[in-house]
Amino acid sequence: MDLIGGLFGLMVLALDIWAIANILTNTLLRKAIKFMWIGIIVFLPVLGLILWFFLVGPKPSTLTKKNQ
Repeated sequence: MDLIGGLFGLMVLALDIWAIANILTNTLLRKAIKFMWIGIIVFLPVLGLILWFFLVGPKPSTLTKKNQ
């Protein structure tokens, strides 16, 4: 049972790091909103990740201001 919990924790950590990296590279979000989302993900790792994914979600890295 400890192995399953450890793997789940590692998976959540990896997804949180991915989400934070995605937030930091998202050029459409203002700095204050970025810090808010990072704070939510840090203090509520699972719930914050789920909320971020469905409310903001990952943006394609090809979307830049020059392509709009």
